[in-house]
Order: sequence, then structure tokens, then C-alpha cells
Amino acid sequence: MSVDPRTLGWITRALTHEMGAVQQYLAQSVLARLWGDEQLAQHLRHEAVEELGHAERLMEKLILLGVPPSAGSLAPSRLGRTPEALLEADQQIEIDAVRLYQQALAHAQRMRDSDHASLFEGILREELAHVQALDQSLNQVAPREHTHG
Repeated sequence: MSVDPRTLGWITRALTHEMGAVQQYLAQSVLARLWGDEQLAQHLRHEAVEELGHAERLMEKLILLGVPPSAGSLAPSRLGRTPEALLEADQQIEIDAVRLYQQALAHAQRMRDSDHASLFEGILREELAHVQALDQSLNQVAPREHTHG
């Protein structure tokens, strides 16, 4: 099956991003567990599994195209000293994902590639929901933390 090389580039870039997100959420989950915050640790582990699902969809697409999946170098995980700092780091990685999928979707649409546009659009919707959930979480955490200062 032939595919535009730039589309392959977008899929591979997205896979690298998703594997980096899995790494970040898992590292943060370990950190939260070490803090004794099991609820936050479980939440972050759940997010890692969701991101792993995105990576799986991208890998499946690559395998169907006859391309062995390979993520590039992963950026270091963004950690923090407070739950709020973790959420802020996660908000940034999700915003980066939204930008990536918006650009990938625009490329697929320009190429009239509805199959890949559908893949990018589906993951984009989920990433937008992640950003919205993180915005809500940060709005709930921030006022509480500021009242102690």
C-alpha cells in the first residue's frame, strides 16, 4: 500500500509523541505513589493507558502500511514538586498533541487522504478532551493551593 511520505512522517511523529506521553504519565504516577497519593497515581496510570491506546492505533496503521513502527527519541518526562505542577506539565504535553494532530489532519485533508484524516481527527478529539479535563482539574486545584499562601 502506497502512502505519501509526509503522511508517514506525521504518523511517526505522532507515535513518538504518544510514547513520550506514556512515559511522562507513568513516571508521574510513580512519583505520586512515592508521595503517598494513590488516587493521583491511579489517575495518571489511567492516562498512560489512554495514551498507549493512541500509540497502538498509530502502530497498527504503520504495520498495515508495511512500515515497522519506531518512535524517535523521547523527550525527558516533565515532573514537578506538587500535583498542580504535574497537571501543568500534562496540560503542556496535551496542548502539544493537539497542535501536532491539527497539523497532521490539515496535511491529510490537503492530500485528500480521508483514511489518515479520520485517524488524526479521532485522536485529536480525544486529545482536546484531555486538555479540557486538565483545564478543569487545574481550576479546581489552583484556588485551594492559593488559599494556603
